[in-house]
This record gives sequence, C-alpha cells and structure tokens, in this order.
Amino acid sequence: MSGYEVEHNISAKDEAAQPAPRRPDLSTFFSTLELVDTSDPQAHTNAHALPQPENMAAAYRLLANAFEMMRGRPTEESESESGSGDSDLLANMIEVLRQNADDPPAELKGCPDSFLDELERVPNKSLKPTDTCPICVNPFLEDQYPLVVRLPCHKDHFFDLDCIRPWLKLNSTCPLDRKELLKKKPAPPPVEDDEEEYDDMYA
Repeated sequence: MSGYEVEHNISAKDEAAQPAPRRPDLSTFFSTLELVDTSDPQAHTNAHALPQPENMAAAYRLLANAFEMMRGRPTEESESESGSGDSDLLANMIEVLRQNADDPPAELKGCPDSFLDELERVPNKSLKPTDTCPICVNPFLEDQYPLVVRLPCHKDHFFDLDCIRPWLKLNSTCPLDRKELLKKKPAPPPVEDDEEEYDDMYA
C-alpha cells in the first residue's frame, strides 16, 4: 500500500469495488473549447473574433479521441454480433470529428449553452431498464443520477446529457438522423420605400 492509501484509509478492496467511469474525462476538451467558442459575449469582448484553426482542430481531435476511448476496441466477433448498431453511430461521429480536425471550419457551428439548457429532460420514471444512450451504450438507469435529454428532432432520440453535450457544442445536428437542431433566424422585414427615399435625399 502506498502512503496515500494508508493516509486516506483506502484498502485495495475499496479500489476494486469502485465502478469504472461511464465516459472519459473531457476537461481538456472543454478548456480547449473555451478558446474557440465565441458565442458567449461575456467571455469574448470581440464578437467578430474568429478562432485560431489549430485550436479548432484540437477541439475536434480531443473529442474524437475521447469517443474512441469510449468506443473501445471490440473484437471482430462482437463487431459482427452488433452489426450496424450503436458502434457504427459512434464510428460515424468519430469520422465526422476527424474530418473537421483535418480541415477545421472557420468558426464553430455548434449549439449555444442556452439551447442545451432548454433541452427537454426525460424523467427517470419514464425510462425502461433496457433504454441505453446511443453514444456510450450504457443503460441510463445504471447511472446513479441519470440526466437524460430528448433532442427536438425525434421523440425517441434520448441521450445522456454528458454524452451529447460535447457533440452539440461542436455540431448543431443530431448524430442519429443528422437533422439541423438550430432553427434558422427569419429574414429581416423589407425596408419601406419611404425610408429609402428619405435616406437617398439626405445621404
């Protein structure tokens, strides 16, 4: 036993009893995201600032690596059993992230925090024990405090918020059906002719 274990009264049995984390640590991803997310006017004084391409690429690459860890390396036998199910979804998401890392967009096309805060929460009592997150493929109810959200594109598109949030911070589409989740702003109303004539006369 090391000094830390003795000092904190941790036995080897206690360590073995702790469940493995459901998803990888994304703290590095979120700190990189702060460098490229210009949607928050409090965090960025220049509303027209564009993120550095290397920081954009790093954000996409970090999330792709985290999803790769979450996906694991299944054997050929388990791949053939699962067919084209959830593992393919995660593989497709990783592929999209890697493409964006290789050729990063000029600005982030993800969803703002206000959109994520307003996602419909799914009550635990409406979840079945067999319901799983399409991303981490873990049953929702295995989590001690599940926070499950429904995307507005389809009534059955449930996700762990911790799984879907990083994806939506980089992409504004549902990973299952690729539908755009952010509504486009309506075009401004046309300017009245009288105002235009006034502007022309006194320009």
